[in-house]
Amino acid sequence: MALSKDSRITLNDGNKMPIIALGTFSQDDFQLPTPDDKEKEKAVSTGKTPNDLVSEAIKVAIKVGYRHIDGAYIYGNEAKIGPAINEMIADGTVKREDLFYTGKFGENLLPVDENGKLIYDKADLCAIWEALEACKDAGLVKSIGVSNFNRRQLEMILNKPGLKYKPVCNQVECHPYLAQKKLLEFCKKNDIVLVAYSVLGSINTSMEWRNLNIPPVLQDPVITKIAQKHNKSPAQVSIRNTIQRGIVAIAKSFTPERIEENIQVFDFQLTEEDMKQIDGLDNNLHYWNVKLFSDHPDYPFHDEY
Repeated sequence: MALSKDSRITLNDGNKMPIIALGTFSQDDFQLPTPDDKEKEKAVSTGKTPNDLVSEAIKVAIKVGYRHIDGAYIYGNEAKIGPAINEMIADGTVKREDLFYTGKFGENLLPVDENGKLIYDKADLCAIWEALEACKDAGLVKSIGVSNFNRRQLEMILNKPGLKYKPVCNQVECHPYLAQKKLLEFCKKNDIVLVAYSVLGSINTSMEWRNLNIPPVLQDPVITKIAQKHNKSPAQVSIRNTIQRGIVAIAKSFTPERIEENIQVFDFQLTEEDMKQIDGLDNNLHYWNVKLFSDHPDYPFHDEY
């Protein structure tokens, strides 16, 4: 089936997820020089922080055709996202039923001691999943999924006695340098959609989080050569590669021109040879140096996948 801006992937609960999402993660410090320096310049010139710019980005994205917005409590900007979406609904630009909003909750829901430190032995993964199932039954959410789960963690849920709903998706870092082949195969086998963040290489992350030993994927000669062949940008090639693999792509930018560019990936198709060359770039390289909760017994990044 030919992919289009309106293409959606049917989830295992029957709901449908648009294959491209606008990412809304932002950071206020802009510590690294990146291809997104336009965002830095705009923030400085207007006196706005990325959290201010996210509202404008949401409106631009919806106007140019995005119907999937990806957010999270930890991003600290949902108070900006909600009003922006409501404004687009109120003025008739989009209908609420046509939008898919992904929200993520993490450590803010877990028990802590008197010093604010997480109490891991009281945070049972399956018990938390049961609470999410109850939210779905109550109509508070349409679908429930996970993020940054490895195979072992997914199996804990899938093998849980009395399971009512399987995770519909698993959102993980995924790009040409980290193709997540084994995890993708496992998820497909279990009817779980893989959702990719950092498809553009996560070049706008702070030094604390970013693995500085990995070069920007958008500057890789293989990617740039394929982009030139198709008269497209390296970002468009990375996004197209993702969705051609059957993975939902989250593309983050707060620059209007790039927001529009990132969704213009439906007027070309990567050839089998293109896909093979990009596949050859996979070397299990993570841009995200996620050390948060590394002492947790179920920390996901100690396992192969």
